[in-house]
Amino acid sequence: MTKIAVIGTGFVADYYMTTLANYPELALAGVWDHDAARLGEFCRFHDARAYASFAECLDDRDVAIIVNLTSPESHYALNCAALNAGKHVYCEKPLGMTFEQARAVVDLAASNGLTICGAPANGLSDAQALTQSLIAAGRIGTPRLAYAEMEDGPVFRDNWTDWRSRSGAKWPGLHEFEIGCTLEHAGYGLSWLVSLFGAVEKGQAFSALTFPDKGRGTEDLALAPDFSVGCLSFRSGVTARLTCGLAAPRDRSLTIVGDEGTIVVRDLWDDRSPVHLSRFDGKRPLLQRLAGRFERQRGRVLPLRLTHGRPVAYPAPAKARRLSAFPSQIDFARGIAVMAQAIAAGEAPFFSGERALHLTELALALNEGAGSFTPRSGF
Repeated sequence: MTKIAVIGTGFVADYYMTTLANYPELALAGVWDHDAARLGEFCRFHDARAYASFAECLDDRDVAIIVNLTSPESHYALNCAALNAGKHVYCEKPLGMTFEQARAVVDLAASNGLTICGAPANGLSDAQALTQSLIAAGRIGTPRLAYAEMEDGPVFRDNWTDWRSRSGAKWPGLHEFEIGCTLEHAGYGLSWLVSLFGAVEKGQAFSALTFPDKGRGTEDLALAPDFSVGCLSFRSGVTARLTCGLAAPRDRSLTIVGDEGTIVVRDLWDDRSPVHLSRFDGKRPLLQRLAGRFERQRGRVLPLRLTHGRPVAYPAPAKARRLSAFPSQIDFARGIAVMAQAIAAGEAPFFSGERALHLTELALALNEGAGSFTPRSGF
């Protein structure tokens, strides 16, 4: 049994608490938040112990892992404090607000003989494992090109001020508009790309504030870019494009093109997303063949959008609890569970150390629209 403590009881914390039920080997020792009212509301809803202070949390000798779910600008200081207190840390993205901060956190963990892991956990999903197995089995030949989309839809035109988590936390829309959708969401695409194709060797990044007026309450804010695109060259030879935004229609898909076919993952926020396979062998699905025949008869060629290929069955039933009432179907607590298992086995968790630093560096470069860049991190 591994005991954990959660720091930060904002909107995302309910996702962690709900999926924590999937892992009986993890026990919640307590929770802390600087907002006493919010902390009380959260702990009453989840029947959790509230620490009186962050110091009390760090002094709890039973706690092995601090789960840092605070706002991004707090991550660096709290990560360092927890590591200096002898605790392993699982941190929501990013590890720090600059590469230097993230580098210092990773180095501090290493020097203290501790583990620092970074979210998101969707790179550990059943859908990722299925996709990886298809690539390893040669079902699309050698992967050459990937398109990852992290478009969340025009949320600033929605009734986002009314959005609440299960325990009543407000969705921090104003803060997200200031921090930027790329820093908040690009990691969901990057975790998949890095887990499948390895480290990025070089990249091109562009970002822009395309909708400077996001409605009431945003007039005096310094808004971050709400659109970014990155072209990434992986050491493995794969080229990828990742887009991230909060204005275009919602699209969280991943398309991987290989020598012999394509894989399409419909939703990177769904741990058991539909996964479709197409092969370049003439055996196209019926709807696609019929559409092609129809267009040839009309004497023109149009893009075929009727199908993404044949759906691929998962090899085993789902083990994790589904979050039917949540917009995200990510098993958030899986990252903590994988981390705890690796620590117990004396191993390095997948999204820890240098790999976690790499994800943070890439997200920062995309958010800043850094132009041509060569990552300083690697693994």
